[in-house]
This record gives sequence, structure tokens and C-alpha cells, in this order.
Amino acid sequence: MMNNIPDPNTYAALPEEMFVIGEDDTLAEEIARPSTTYWHDVWQRFRKDKLAVAGLIVIAIMTVLCIVMPLVSPYTYDGSDYLHMNNPPSWEHLCGTDQMGRDQFIRIMYGARISLTIGFVAAFINFVIGVIYGGLSGYLGGRVDMVLMRIVDILSSLPSLLYIVLIMLIFGSNIGSVILALCFTSWIGTARVVRSEVMHLKHSEYVLANRLSGATTWHLLIHHLLPNAMGPIIVSTAFLIPGAIFSEAFLSFLGIGIQAPQASWGSLANSAIPVMQMYPHLMLFPVIAICITMFSFNFIGDGLRDALDPRLKK
Repeated sequence: MMNNIPDPNTYAALPEEMFVIGEDDTLAEEIARPSTTYWHDVWQRFRKDKLAVAGLIVIAIMTVLCIVMPLVSPYTYDGSDYLHMNNPPSWEHLCGTDQMGRDQFIRIMYGARISLTIGFVAAFINFVIGVIYGGLSGYLGGRVDMVLMRIVDILSSLPSLLYIVLIMLIFGSNIGSVILALCFTSWIGTARVVRSEVMHLKHSEYVLANRLSGATTWHLLIHHLLPNAMGPIIVSTAFLIPGAIFSEAFLSFLGIGIQAPQASWGSLANSAIPVMQMYPHLMLFPVIAICITMFSFNFIGDGLRDALDPRLKK
């Protein structure tokens, strides 16, 4: 057994560098993990979702086109040319012309401007209302939470088409009334998500410590509770945008949304119904624009949901 003990003179002959740990900078760089922030880590996971990145690129391109093209194009959304009515797609008119000789491509771009504006504005308003309402309900709890949630239940039970029609009759068919109609109850889903997250987080140690130090309700909500619940809130808001765009297109398709001469994707599809069999391109391109937008926003929402979920962190 004594023969298995290594001879000390063997180690004495080895260079000193072999016994110093961490001196090799190359190995240190390979072992050390670079420090990242939470949002940087979220972006890295989001980038790995090819469908989400593709959807983001499509929305970015569509946003730029709907802003730039109506400014540089020789055609306007309401300019008629009765010598070129119902023309098929060509190099002069990429999406053809409608029954009044108006360039369909510019009208689709103008419709994208209206639809995206309504979608983003409605989602932002619903985000603000839902965060404040759900945050107060979840943090205060008790009777306040019971009263606020019963109001939510009452609003949820109302047929959406009923109050939308009433708002349109009172305020008229314009962008403002459409946004008001879409914001009447769309914030309820966000409020419920925020309430659930705040109720879960308000019993955390850091919240109790700040409460004992004298922090106010608004300080706790804005600086501690809502930032830590921002992941589900962002995902909920991301899915509000395609919902608002589709609702606006549906209302315009029914004839109670955006009215002529203004153009939205729904109104363009509605005006193409009488001549759809003879001139299918008038219906095809607005529907394609709606479908591409819906798919893109849904891909973005799915990518954000996966990226913001810490359980999926690798």
C-alpha cells in the first residue's frame, strides 16, 4: 500500500504554473458566463423564434409603407379616374383599380394606416385602463376588489355589438368612435391578468418590506408590483392589437365602421362584394392584408409569451 503514495519529488519537478488556478485567461473566458439583463435575455430568446421575428419584420415593413407610399405616390386614396375603372393588377396599378377608378394599392396602404392606428391606440388605451384597474383591484383586495370585479362581470355580460352600435349612432362612424367602441370593454382581459399577478406578488417579502418603510400604494404599484408583472401584461397587450384591427375591419365590413371616401380594409372588402365575381382582385388584396397582419401579430404575441416566460429559460 505504501508504494501507491506518490513521491513528493515528482511534483517538485513540475512547473509552478500548473498549480495556480485561474491564471490561464483563455480558459477563464471560456468558463465565465457573460452577465446579461432580464430584457436582454428576453430579446435573445425572442430572436430564436423565427416566426416571431418574421412577423415583426412584416409589421415594420407594413408600417413604413403605409406612411411613405401615400406621400410619394401620384395617386390618392379618393382620386377617381373614370377611364380606368375596375382595371386588373398591372405595373401602373399594382393592385388594380376599383369601381370608381381609384388606385387599390394606395387605398390598401391608406387602410393600413387607419387599421394600424386604431389597433395601436386601442391597445394602448386598454393597456392603461386595464393596468390601473386590475392593479388597484388586486392590491387593495377585500370589498374594493369585490366591487370592481362585479363591475367587470356586468360589463362582460353585455353583448358587445349592442354598445358598439349605440356608440356609432351617438358619435357617428369615424375613427374616434371606433376606438371608443373597441375600448369600452376590451381592457377587461388585461385587468384580470394584472389583478391575478398583483395578488400573487403583493405578499412577497420585498413588498412587505417597502410597505413597512412607509411606501404608498401608488409607489408599490408603479415601482415594484407592475414591473415584476410586466411579462404577462405585455403578452396580453400584444394580442389586443390584432383583436382591435380585426374588430375594426369587421365593423367596417358590416357598414357601421369607417365610411367612404375613407378606406379601411373592412370597407374595401365591403365595397367589393357586389362585383366580387367579376373583379375578384378587389376582394382578394384587402383580405390578404388582413390575414398577413393577423398572422404577424399572433406570431409576435406567441414569441413574446415564450420569451417572457422564465420557466423556458435555458
